[in-house]
Amino acid sequence: MTPGQRLRQIANLLNGSTPLGLLLAELAGTRTVGGPRGLVIATGYAWRLPFAGAFTVGNVVIYRAGPDAVFANPVLLQHEERHSTQYAWCLGAPFLVFYFLAAAWSVLRTGDPASGNLFERRAGLSAGGYVDRRRPRPPRRTPRGKMGSKAGRKVGGTAGGTEA
Repeated sequence: MTPGQRLRQIANLLNGSTPLGLLLAELAGTRTVGGPRGLVIATGYAWRLPFAGAFTVGNVVIYRAGPDAVFANPVLLQHEERHSTQYAWCLGAPFLVFYFLAAAWSVLRTGDPASGNLFERRAGLSAGGYVDRRRPRPPRRTPRGKMGSKAGRKVGGTAGGTEA
């Protein structure tokens, strides 16, 4: 384990998010095993919410699938590990508030909770199994209806103006 991973492990223990994840895993009847890089892997999650195939609470990564499927998809595990780091940076439980606000913002902007969600984007949308549903923005129009940037237009009040 690297010093950064150890620091994340300690931070999530002290901020209460890992104990919360362990409690949730226990209440849901999952099987927990020590995972790589200071993570705890919980498998066999059967509750209806959240809808995701995997989610993270502190350093506990909770999967619906069994242990064989978990270790067969290291990309998803890396995605969830990034969420673990986000818990540490957000000091634990505040991450949940920030995450759900970001998900709501994403729904308003893109129609789905992940595409515009800063936390999911930073963890890697495709690694988490998400499709980027953001619509590309159309090019901006100038006041005269011309397309493009400021390049080539005169700026300033003098005849010799400067190019932008």
